[in-house]
Amino acid sequence: MTLITAKWTIDDYHRMIDAGILCERKVELLKGEIVEMSPEGEPHAYCSSEAGEYLMELLGKRATIRQAKPITLPNDSEPEPDIAIVQRLGRDYREHHPYPENVFWLIEYADSSLEKDLERKSKIYAEVGIPEYWVVNLKKLHLVVFREPLDGDYANKFTLSKSIIQPLAFPDVSVSVEHIINK
Repeated sequence: MTLITAKWTIDDYHRMIDAGILCERKVELLKGEIVEMSPEGEPHAYCSSEAGEYLMELLGKRATIRQAKPITLPNDSEPEPDIAIVQRLGRDYREHHPYPENVFWLIEYADSSLEKDLERKSKIYAEVGIPEYWVVNLKKLHLVVFREPLDGDYANKFTLSKSIIQPLAFPDVSVSVEHIINK
């Protein structure tokens, strides 16, 4: 016997949120599945918060830094990345979360969610054309960088534990890897 799981659309998901069905749950929508989010431990909360402030200082008014807020993707996904560096659209975000075309790059901080962030989310983001995605491995204190989405995956992947990186969207900006991973 084959099990068939019910898949949810973004509209279904929003109706559940509006009805209060998910108000007591920390969840996100990934490829039509409502997925529990891992609890945020102290290192995760500290590192993502500090990195968000650092990126705000670096980028100024060139981008909006959204921390732990949803983005809406056309593959029936509405993840909540730890940091989303997005276009400054101001009041437009009262009407909708950022779409892929609004995203410069995303950052996830991972401990217990490492496999989900490195595998599942990287493919979800690549599939919709997010140009750059960073995962901070909180156990090993390094940064995994995904670039160049191609056929539902990223063509370029590398790991850094120190040094400087220039985001694709802002090649004139030098980001300290140590500040992002908070060594």
